[in-house]
Amino acid sequence: MNSVLNRVVAVACVSFVCHASLTLASDVAPWVSGRLKPSWSDATPLRSVRLAYDAAAGETRNGERLAQAIGRLEPGDRLEIAPGKYSIAKKFNLDLQGTAEYPIWIVGAGSEGPVVITRPDHQQNVLNLGENQLTEYVCLRNLELTGGSTLIRFYRCRHLWLDHCHLHHSGAEGITTNSRDTSHFFITGNHFHHFQSPNATGEAMYLGGNHGVAKMTYSVIANNHVHDCGGKQGDGIELKQGSHHNWIVGNHVHDTQYPCIIVYGTDGEGINQVERNFCYRSGDNVMQVQGEAIVKNNILLSANGAGLSSTDHQGKTSDLQVIHNTIVSRQRGVNLTSWNQRRGMIFANNAIYTDGGEAIRFPGGSEGVEIAGNVIVGRVSGVSRGFSLGEGLEDFIDLTWDSAKRDVRPSATSPLLKAGVSQHSVEADFLGAKRNGVPTSGAISEAGP
Repeated sequence: MNSVLNRVVAVACVSFVCHASLTLASDVAPWVSGRLKPSWSDATPLRSVRLAYDAAAGETRNGERLAQAIGRLEPGDRLEIAPGKYSIAKKFNLDLQGTAEYPIWIVGAGSEGPVVITRPDHQQNVLNLGENQLTEYVCLRNLELTGGSTLIRFYRCRHLWLDHCHLHHSGAEGITTNSRDTSHFFITGNHFHHFQSPNATGEAMYLGGNHGVAKMTYSVIANNHVHDCGGKQGDGIELKQGSHHNWIVGNHVHDTQYPCIIVYGTDGEGINQVERNFCYRSGDNVMQVQGEAIVKNNILLSANGAGLSSTDHQGKTSDLQVIHNTIVSRQRGVNLTSWNQRRGMIFANNAIYTDGGEAIRFPGGSEGVEIAGNVIVGRVSGVSRGFSLGEGLEDFIDLTWDSAKRDVRPSATSPLLKAGVSQHSVEADFLGAKRNGVPTSGAISEAGP
């Protein structure tokens, strides 16, 4: 990542963490009130227990000791785990019941070194939560998980917090919630990478199940770094059909075989919000969203397919707003297959640039879609309104088609400046800066130096 974009992403992350006033529409996420951590995050433990690492015992015996220590935890307990490698050979089911007043904390010991939890083969998942009984009000923090099949498989779970963990190199996926309904998860600040087994689907996060058989609801997936996903599919973050009232915000996702982020529909159960994500280099579409969502202030670069794709999938496309995104892809910008005469469709104030390809494609037509304030470079099909023309990559501070350079701030003379329409503007941009006056098209509102 180049140094300029490092600064851009750093500013973005600070804005996500520090802006307590960052809020969502009341019908999207009333449970979170703009928070990137659960309401019980400040609960004081009743008892703190430290598990020391026994270097003479070896990683397998230390794994047994860790499993036993976790199994003894009660509401209000905080288990602090000393650095070391803990290998748990048996199937490890974690079924714990904390409360909102007295959650259970399982944490690595600060800056002393990594706490690595693994197993000796790929025959089981590293951790299973809630398989035997409801697991709730549990925080996993500062842990490194690797090996096994899936790293963490969540079953019947709610009110869980996975925070600042390092999850990588499993035999299958990173985390999955596709067996039972889950709710009120906070997946924040984690590093997911290298899910590339040729025999696995290879998602970093597989959230919900196909056709709504398991749904994730009222959850926050924020500020995670996800990369190098492959195998049979290799999505970065995948939110399945029927999952609703989720907030996917501030994630940095790149180098995936399938979409960096893919979000299905909600079956009419409300909407999801997908915003301020920085995604690039997908072997497929960079982002794919079926419907019933607000997609705003995302930066989507370097697709092998489209920068953004939207089509009927496990449900019909409807009620989808795509607003103030920056989409730059050599071959195709956006492919909006099933938008014609669909309810509640808005495509406004986006920047869509291609290198001679189609910037906007509505293969089924665009009747009934609100289209305004977009700036494009490239061809269009299925639409003849709602856009003006840009010049090229010189409209940005420092950007290349292959995303080797990724500073997408508008240049001082960029046609993106004040090209949007106020009717479809949103209050803040990708960096958290307020939009004032006539809005700039794209994800970043102010020109760079």
